[in-house]
Amino acid sequence: MAEDLRPTGSPFKRLFFALPVADAQRGAIGQWRSALGLRSGKPVPKDNFHLTLLFLGDVDAVQMPAIQAAVDKLVLPDAPLRLSLDRLNVWPRPGVLVLEPQTTPPALRQLVYALEQALLPLGIAQPARDYRPHLTLSRDFRGQPPEASVAPAFFMAARHFTLYESRKARYWPLAEWPLT
Repeated sequence: MAEDLRPTGSPFKRLFFALPVADAQRGAIGQWRSALGLRSGKPVPKDNFHLTLLFLGDVDAVQMPAIQAAVDKLVLPDAPLRLSLDRLNVWPRPGVLVLEPQTTPPALRQLVYALEQALLPLGIAQPARDYRPHLTLSRDFRGQPPEASVAPAFFMAARHFTLYESRKARYWPLAEWPLT
């Protein structure tokens, strides 16, 4: 895969960790979103549906082996990672329409915290903020959440999490780790 270059000439990748969404569920969420009849925003391609865990941003490509080694040593949550995407919401500041859980499972928070801690020694840190799990349905969205004729109720049971690269509006899986 081609790499982008920083102004200094060093290659970098735009990275994030996420829970992937199964093919059948991507289709179901895509159909549900279509039924909303959105008049605002740019729909996210259903192939890009995921539940974000941790956004890393632009990372020097030479750090990839260290990132993978750090994540290989993670202590994973004891409990199965299950959640329900059961609330439609608009985040006005970034202008996104999202599906989110009404309650965040402790095992999900534990995984995100473990990822953050594992990457701190590498100098890959984002400003501290409360984790808000979500699946983005549409970007550049303005206004209130649309009325849904059927309430969202998408159950996720995560079997693994993935490190993705964002490139030209597509998400490429680079590595995955099992959740058992």
